[in-house]
Amino acid sequence: MTIARRATLALPFLALSGAARAQGTFPSRPVRIVVAFTPGGTTDIIARLIGATLSEKWGQPVAIDNRPGAGGNIGSEHVARSPADGHTLLIGSVGPLAVNQSLFRTMPYDTLRDFAPVTQLAGVPNILVVGPDFPARNVAEFIAEAKRRPGALSYGSTGVGTSSHLSGVMLDMMAGTDTLHVPYRGAVALNDLISGRLNFMFATIPSVIEQIRSGRLRALAVTSTQRSRSSPDVPTMVESGFPDFSASSWFGMVAPAATPREIVLKLAEDTNAALRVPENERKLIEQGADPVGEGPDAFAAFIALEIRRWAAIVRASGATPQ
Repeated sequence: MTIARRATLALPFLALSGAARAQGTFPSRPVRIVVAFTPGGTTDIIARLIGATLSEKWGQPVAIDNRPGAGGNIGSEHVARSPADGHTLLIGSVGPLAVNQSLFRTMPYDTLRDFAPVTQLAGVPNILVVGPDFPARNVAEFIAEAKRRPGALSYGSTGVGTSSHLSGVMLDMMAGTDTLHVPYRGAVALNDLISGRLNFMFATIPSVIEQIRSGRLRALAVTSTQRSRSSPDVPTMVESGFPDFSASSWFGMVAPAATPREIVLKLAEDTNAALRVPENERKLIEQGADPVGEGPDAFAAFIALEIRRWAAIVRASGATPQ
């Protein structure tokens, strides 16, 4: 065999060896975690908490890059089009990773095609809240009041197609009620709920937990299938007579689709370890988030299920993006 022939045969093995070394030293430079929403929200809080722990573990800076817009599509598309080497990641939520696939007529990315799921970080139940003067102290009394006043009870949301909106749609579908949706931009709806301009709202626990603790809002039920660790005294919608009611927000890490499997597995292992740090777990629960942590395959199956589930609700709602 000629020297040239031996060298040619050796090239694929050299390339594989180089790739293995590169993956073995991952990350080899600073990592950027994109958040597709403004600073201060639940996604941003989770990203900064996990990012700080990963930076310490890796010995590399982990920067949080907020790229809001189009319901999370702008930041998500940026990651989908980024180099697939694990150094640009997305911490996304149920909106851009699941709901938007059926909400927007045209999408700049396909969640199942353009991302490699890494791990689900946390579930954040919505919580059905009313003002302190509202004449209902549980879901049964709330439903009775809604049926007594068809079309009269109003609820706010953080926008058309958000989980706070679609939770209300789900309630009307399952309970046979007729309520009025009032979309807001961002969290302004809470102010109108507290002041009495709105009657109720399905809000994420982190956004209302302090108002509940101070008595400015009353919690009736959470939308997860199990009680939230941050609000263990609040029953679920399932316990309240709606066995199929599940409308929680969730947050997870994804990478560009072609990211090597070895890097995806390392990201999952290190990120899940960060979730298990007692101080991180405590902070997440205090914020109203229930830490999850799971492998890439389980998260991929979960995302596919969520896309199908929310598509049916979006169709029933007739929602279109603002």
